[in-house]
Amino acid sequence: MYKNLSVGAVIPACNEEDNIGPVVTALLDLRSNTGHRIIDDIVVCDNGSTDATAQRAREAGAHVVVEETPGYGRACLTAIAALRRVDVILFVDGDQSFEVRQALDLLASIANGADLVIGSRTLGRMEPGALSVPQIAGNRVAGLLIRLLWGRVVTDLGPFRAVRATALKRLDMRDTAYGWTVEMQVKAIQWNMRIVETPVNTFRRRFGISKVGGTLKGVIGASIGILGMITRLRYRRTDPGMTCDNKEEERP
Repeated sequence: MYKNLSVGAVIPACNEEDNIGPVVTALLDLRSNTGHRIIDDIVVCDNGSTDATAQRAREAGAHVVVEETPGYGRACLTAIAALRRVDVILFVDGDQSFEVRQALDLLASIANGADLVIGSRTLGRMEPGALSVPQIAGNRVAGLLIRLLWGRVVTDLGPFRAVRATALKRLDMRDTAYGWTVEMQVKAIQWNMRIVETPVNTFRRRFGISKVGGTLKGVIGASIGILGMITRLRYRRTDPGMTCDNKEEERP
């Protein structure tokens, strides 16, 4: 519970047996000023792992669901479906690439009225090698397209993010692959939701190879998924249902 808001964490993971335990433990260790646990529920979606990811996640205290069909968005949707009813959903990668304690910064922005908070790696401290050159270039291209098409500044499509459960329901997420993050951000813009970017630090993966930046297949798949989603959403009919705030004013 964070400032009277219940919080659930979603972690999509594939072959992260050396990383998932510390990530789950770090989330469970988050405490309020009164010593109460902040994360009320954690669901790890084991997305086709061939190692002990699921076992390590359970041992650390997470609820584990299995989705054999690969896909980042599919794993997120599967985990969300298994999550207890909460007010806020926090999305975290299971590879130790983020400083989990910075989830408090994301939750603080939600508590202050934001609907969607993006942990921006670009605004934070980025360890050399944390993102590949194609990932950095892809972020910039996607950000430029969003600015040209919707007039909003987006510095990152980072997976470390928090969203109100009511807002997530309205977004009606559909993508099952790499277009998931940009779908959420663009739909939030189209719905005139209050979006905030907050700096987060990102590190090189301690073990294993990045599923996106570490392989040619991942780079190509992510590029196609992101650009394809932006194109589809450009022609999506929208309903201006929420109040819009300028997120640049919300940046720390």
